[in-house]
Amino acid sequence: MQTNNVPTTRSRRRTTRRLSGIVVGVLAMALALPGVANAAPVTVIPGLPPVEIPVIPGLPTPPAPSTPKAPEPPSSSTTPEKPAGPAIPNVKSPTGYIALADDKTHTITWWKNGEVVKTMPISMGSDKHPTPNGVYYTKEKYRDMYMDSSTYGVPVDSAEGYRTYVEYATRMSWDGIFIHAAPWSVAQQGNSNVSHGCINVTTEFGKWVYDNVPRGTPIVVRNTIGGQYNGN
Repeated sequence: MQTNNVPTTRSRRRTTRRLSGIVVGVLAMALALPGVANAAPVTVIPGLPPVEIPVIPGLPTPPAPSTPKAPEPPSSSTTPEKPAGPAIPNVKSPTGYIALADDKTHTITWWKNGEVVKTMPISMGSDKHPTPNGVYYTKEKYRDMYMDSSTYGVPVDSAEGYRTYVEYATRMSWDGIFIHAAPWSVAQQGNSNVSHGCINVTTEFGKWVYDNVPRGTPIVVRNTIGGQYNGN
């Protein structure tokens, strides 16, 4: 029996014409619609192999894929720590309070049961009347009083004499050294020494010492040019 090939040949021709029409249609859409140029360069038609669309001059090219940036590692820098304060003096205290008056920093630091509770700017004895170094113990207190140079042998009317009203005075030694309020030397407190041997503080800090520090509390004085305290 003879097979008729004519319909098969015609069928193939029709298929070829359809494929050509589809390709031409795709190219026409690329020319007519700029948005098509942003599509992938390969067009897939169901049942047919992929068709590559050539680059057409004048059409925008699709942007190159961007590479996501890797996250930056966290900063290793840390906030600088505050400088450590002075070490607590190695002295016994029957009251729980200990103080260190340091002429290098012009400050007095107070500890209670091992913890810092106050730091105060101070002015101690001048070069003519330096405060001796050593361990003092607080004694009697005066809400206010007159300090008189004649009590340690300097006449009040002499060039180095004085009679001065002070508040919140806490005695440190029997020979006339106190820690007391001295509002007249606030500018020097924390900077320089201008007293006759006492520890000058503001009125607020003088009141704090007067109100809080018990009798028998050690006050250590360091780094002055005043020699050594003899315990009187």
